[in-house]
Amino acid sequence: MSGILYVVPTPIGNLEDITLRALRVLKECDMIACEDTRQSLKLLAHYGISKPLVSFYSYNQRRRAPQITDKLLSGLKVALVSDGGTPAVSDPGYILVHEAVEKGIPVEVLPGASAVITALVGSGLPTDGFIFCGFLKRKPGKMKKELAGCASFGKTVIFYESPRRIIKTVEICLEIFGETAKICLARELTKKFEEHIRGTIKEVYENIKSRKEILGEFVVLINPVKDERAQ
Repeated sequence: MSGILYVVPTPIGNLEDITLRALRVLKECDMIACEDTRQSLKLLAHYGISKPLVSFYSYNQRRRAPQITDKLLSGLKVALVSDGGTPAVSDPGYILVHEAVEKGIPVEVLPGASAVITALVGSGLPTDGFIFCGFLKRKPGKMKKELAGCASFGKTVIFYESPRRIIKTVEICLEIFGETAKICLARELTKKFEEHIRGTIKEVYENIKSRKEILGEFVVLINPVKDERAQ
């Protein structure tokens, strides 16, 4: 009889943002597959949990997935976690889940922390429908094409961006969506310096461009509908 693959969301910042069920699964499983074992150890130590860990990240996931699947087929219970949030959402996980499903291994996904949903609800932008793009293409031409395609749906557009590229990316958004489209930049979510920078794209662009230092990963949210009364 095969084991079970548990997909376990972990806090995106504040260590208190983890469910009782997630803690129980982490305590009861046989092994934990981690995006970064050093990062996961901080969380596990905080809650007094000690389990065998195996690294499972972007560059080794194709090699590691069959090894973990074999463990599951032998009857072990394995918990999959990322550095923060829900695994497989712009983080490693899809390959392992896919392989487990293909081999008939039960997969249980626990609800929990998600930077996308946290940022969307706090953005003040429409929440009745959205398009999540993960990390955009880095080349400006491909990024513009991707954003233009998302804008055509008329739904809130969401993607991740690094502090190193945020100014240039918002500048491209100005070109694609126009100066008056509404945008929200959410950074340091659930942490001490959590911030939502809201306004028109022009206002937000001028805001971040004037800053001496920009820290923290960003969730970028844009409402492509310029006239909100038209929604």
